[in-house]
Amino acid sequence: MEDKKSQNGIIIYEGDSGVPRIEVRLQGETVWLTQAQLADLFGVQRPAITKHIGNIFEERELDEHSVSSILEHTAADGKTYKTQFYNPSLIPAKD
Repeated sequence: MEDKKSQNGIIIYEGDSGVPRIEVRLQGETVWLTQAQLADLFGVQRPAITKHIGNIFEERELDEHSVSSILEHTAADGKTYKTQFYNPSLIPAKD
């Protein structure tokens, strides 16, 4: 992988195909990712992320409003959609 660009301290890498591996949304000083992006980041399938997030909110480990936000997202078709984004800190890193 090679470094594609760096903005605000975020480095986006691209694979051999030239396509970026992950897109990061920065709002204020908070990074926001979709469930699919979280799954890619942690190397798991999206249903695992969905279940984990559901458990966190059900158990009230974290306040949903402090780690999630509905943001507008422009899709590949050029249309803008409201999409649920999450702060990756809600998924603890493995030791």
